[in-house]
Amino acid sequence: MKKISILFFALAIVFTACEQTPKKENKVKAPVIGKQEVQLTSDRMTPEALWAFGRLSDPQVSKDGKTVLYGVTYYSVEQNKSNRDLYTIGVDGSNPKQITKTRHGEYSAIWHPNGKYISFLSTESGSMQLWEMNPDGTNKRQITNIKGGITGFKYSPDMKKLLYTKKVKLEDPNAKLFEGLDKTSGRVIDDLMYRHWDHWVDHTYSHAFYADYDGNSISNSVDINEGERYQTPMTPWGGIEQVDWSTDGKTIAYTCKKLYGKAATLSTNSDIYFYDLASGKTKNVTKGMMGFDIASIFSPDGNYMAWESMERDGYESDKNRLFIMNLKTGEKTYATKGFDQNVGHLVWSPDSKFVYFTSDWHGAFQIYAYSVETGKIRQITEGLHDYRGIALAGDIIIAPKQTMSLPTELFAVNISDGKAKQITHTNKELMGKLTFGKVEEKWIKTHDGKDMQVFLIFPPHFDPNKKYPALLYCKGGPQGPLSQSFHYRWNYQIMAANDYIIVAPARRGVSGFGQAWQEQISTDYHGKSMKDYLTAIDHFAKEPYIDENRLGAVGASAGGWAVYYLAGNHEGRFKAFISHDGIFNEEAQYLETEEMWFQNWDKAGPFWEKNNKKIKEIYAHSPHKFVDKWDTPILCIHGELDYRVVVTQGMTAFNAAILKGIPAQYLYFPDENHWVLQPQNGILWQRTFFNWLDKWLK
Repeated sequence: MKKISILFFALAIVFTACEQTPKKENKVKAPVIGKQEVQLTSDRMTPEALWAFGRLSDPQVSKDGKTVLYGVTYYSVEQNKSNRDLYTIGVDGSNPKQITKTRHGEYSAIWHPNGKYISFLSTESGSMQLWEMNPDGTNKRQITNIKGGITGFKYSPDMKKLLYTKKVKLEDPNAKLFEGLDKTSGRVIDDLMYRHWDHWVDHTYSHAFYADYDGNSISNSVDINEGERYQTPMTPWGGIEQVDWSTDGKTIAYTCKKLYGKAATLSTNSDIYFYDLASGKTKNVTKGMMGFDIASIFSPDGNYMAWESMERDGYESDKNRLFIMNLKTGEKTYATKGFDQNVGHLVWSPDSKFVYFTSDWHGAFQIYAYSVETGKIRQITEGLHDYRGIALAGDIIIAPKQTMSLPTELFAVNISDGKAKQITHTNKELMGKLTFGKVEEKWIKTHDGKDMQVFLIFPPHFDPNKKYPALLYCKGGPQGPLSQSFHYRWNYQIMAANDYIIVAPARRGVSGFGQAWQEQISTDYHGKSMKDYLTAIDHFAKEPYIDENRLGAVGASAGGWAVYYLAGNHEGRFKAFISHDGIFNEEAQYLETEEMWFQNWDKAGPFWEKNNKKIKEIYAHSPHKFVDKWDTPILCIHGELDYRVVVTQGMTAFNAAILKGIPAQYLYFPDENHWVLQPQNGILWQRTFFNWLDKWLK
């Protein structure tokens, strides 16, 4: 949204300038963004090549099970923006077609329930609205014309109603203070959660609506969250998967955390609510379940509802469990009890006998099936890859898959034996021009005798007789997977392409090794996980192909915290550091971040509770407490719109290094949040990243 606002502002200036001159000029439209041509001087990955990859997403299988609909996003570095078009392909990989090619993009595309049309969101009319078209992309027609646009949609089972989500502006409680002050920029704040993720909370909330639908337009819209100062779906991660129709079309289920202000920032307790269309009444069906409860889906036979559930309030990295409710009795079943893994991407089988889901284990995401009848779980796929979605097509699953060496493509997975066939080749041409380094999975012993998985990524054309500089990759999170992700910033292959060997340990805190391994890092960032990092780099620095005198450590977010901490506790191991959006001063972070549950859980509470020995120990290990030991060049990167880890964390770390006389650099983005999302910023990030490493490690 920020990027769009900047573009509109720039255009407004141009238009004003044109009005002041009598000369009339023809407006030249930029070309439609599609597959990008990139000039390569070798077979190694470059930042420009990385941003030229088409990013495939959101496969949808047609009603007859024969065709897959999906989208591909391409980025233009020159225009500094992206565009998404729609494609179809047979489930066997035959008959690939591009069905849209526009400058405004098509999003959230699905097959219409009647099987005759494709439905999608587009800004062609000026705001995001629902459109429908033929499966070949012809006969486009606008269905909704809702002020301000919509953000998601779902048809009712009988196709007579439409469920949609949109943003609603509610009255500012302090509105009277602003009367007659149309030019003021001030904000009056009297509670917490006044800004979230990358935006200021301005009394705008996402609500769910339903309306009558006659096949051509909608009417009689009803806001089922009317007047509520809560988000449905929840921000910043929630989408239309958090709202669903019951199988009979009489009920709408939605995810919401019905807390406001300070209470909202202290709690993760979201619930699943049922809204009855006939009575207009709402019921909390997960009341008493205190963690995140999200993403409900009804079984095709109408007997069950499945959803993702965490147990503990305030712990956003708790185990994500599969729960199933019997809709006739209200009985709730913890379906994955005894399964020490997370679940996601839930999908019912057509006969309502199975729930398919993805889960990470030992550095890879696999597909699983839960049997409602037996309660047993079967792993369908194996191998080092990430399956990040499920779409059913008869006896096969169409799933987006990626690896450290493969951008996302669609694979057809046989449900019975897990064998997979690649059916899309979105980046075949570009991939054919690049050579990637080999990826090796290793297992080593930690300092306390545990088994730890480590991935090594080698440079292209690796020569075992040479000595290479190596980078310790410090994962963010701090919880979550270290898996086979093909990332578009922290990309292992582009690091390897610059002749670095990457050492990526699945240290304490990483998911996919059981809940105890993942939970250990909470309240102990400075302990076992740091020893895991140092054990890994010490172990592999002894290899004949790694130069132990040319080691660097890099990481973002909690990985950035690790870099700042290692900068004062590395005992001369490293010759260069890079921290992106890292936490530097824990005491400041406690009072700067927007979601307090995270700090309260991982830091055990506020720093002013000085009589609590655990809290005292935690804050005593804040990275800024060890600046006196800093002696190594460091690059600090931060975005102004990062409200999770505030920009001053990067500024103060950089200032400390300069004041200490340590070589340092600060890369600052005024228009990026916790990520770097714009192409030209992304390329600047990569160039600065490798320029810094090359300067100190080569």
